[in-house]
Amino acid sequence: MYSRRQVTHGIVSGSVLGAASLAGVGGAFSSQGSPIVAAAASLRFALREAADVFARETGSSVRLSFASSGNLARQIRQGAPFELFLSADEDYVAALQKDGHTLDGGALYALGRLVVFAPNDARFKIDADLSGLGKALQRGDIHRFAIANPEHAPYGRAARDVLNHAGLWDGIKSKLVLGENVSQAAQFAVSGSCEGALIAQSLALSEGLSGRGNFKLVPDQWHQPLRQRMVMLPGAGEVARTFYQYLQGSGAGEIFSRHGFARPKEG
Repeated sequence: MYSRRQVTHGIVSGSVLGAASLAGVGGAFSSQGSPIVAAAASLRFALREAADVFARETGSSVRLSFASSGNLARQIRQGAPFELFLSADEDYVAALQKDGHTLDGGALYALGRLVVFAPNDARFKIDADLSGLGKALQRGDIHRFAIANPEHAPYGRAARDVLNHAGLWDGIKSKLVLGENVSQAAQFAVSGSCEGALIAQSLALSEGLSGRGNFKLVPDQWHQPLRQRMVMLPGAGEVARTFYQYLQGSGAGEIFSRHGFARPKEG
């Protein structure tokens, strides 16, 4: 079981990890009495902006806890005091609903996009079909390549799908460095510890990566759709419910679009 103190400590720790190369702690973390929102790591920048706008418009704040969707779902099952869950994979929401851990089936809020990213001094040509990566593998120029852990990170599963589709999985799997979530995979790439990565477009567009590398969108037909769904959890209070409604509005939709997410169609 989780205490509120334990989860709050996790929020601070996750924020500091992100601050190392990607982000600082935004205003959405300021009030210790505010509801805790569990969010997929791909949302680190988009949701922070949305939460800050929400706070300015309503005077209410939320706290954001970022991790892989699978790990957050596990924490919810173990009793973590989250009031709202934004997953990068709607299957986690469906499983939680089936077992009685949500108030309803939630709502789609975004469609994720996957990109191949490499630092400015990349050893391979960055292209959408990963042919440059394949040639670099054949030359022996790729020693470490980052993706999120496919076992619990939706963007990691999408990356595995893409590498399989491109025929590169067998040649690259021994060189993979698995991030705990897609944000950590992005850190591995931008730090220079890996030659490249498959990461969320929302992170590739962020200030922390902008100008420090290049990226190309990979065909979304190459992986299972990243249908990102949010849901209110039992015990959700008024602020969490209001934030949930705000995230379904046009203002939040524009923020998500600007950060590289596609707008979803329910169904």
